[in-house]
Amino acid sequence: MSNGQQQITRAALATPDTGPAFKPLWLIVVTLAFLLAVSLWIQWYSRAVSLPRYCDDPAGTLVLLERVVTEARPAGSETRRPYLVAAKLIFLVPRESNEELGHYLARVRQHIAEVCR
Repeated sequence: MSNGQQQITRAALATPDTGPAFKPLWLIVVTLAFLLAVSLWIQWYSRAVSLPRYCDDPAGTLVLLERVVTEARPAGSETRRPYLVAAKLIFLVPRESNEELGHYLARVRQHIAEVCR
């Protein structure tokens, strides 16, 4: 081997092969696609499964929702389940900041009416 070839061989041995370079773009794309898919699935689930549960008695649900929003202990000594079911509407149809209670309940009523058609 010539002197030049020995230097190239030594240089190749001194610098280890790091393999393929890390490509963060793919990680970002996959993460964004996953987050978008989860968001779309949650929207579908709330419209197709969660909100139709309120179609049986929307007026009664709105009364319970109003009590949940305005009272500290709306259930008192009664069973809490109906109030918990009504309270889920707060997450499905969130109240806007500084929105009056009457406007919020009207918006929830309209939202339930649209789903229950």
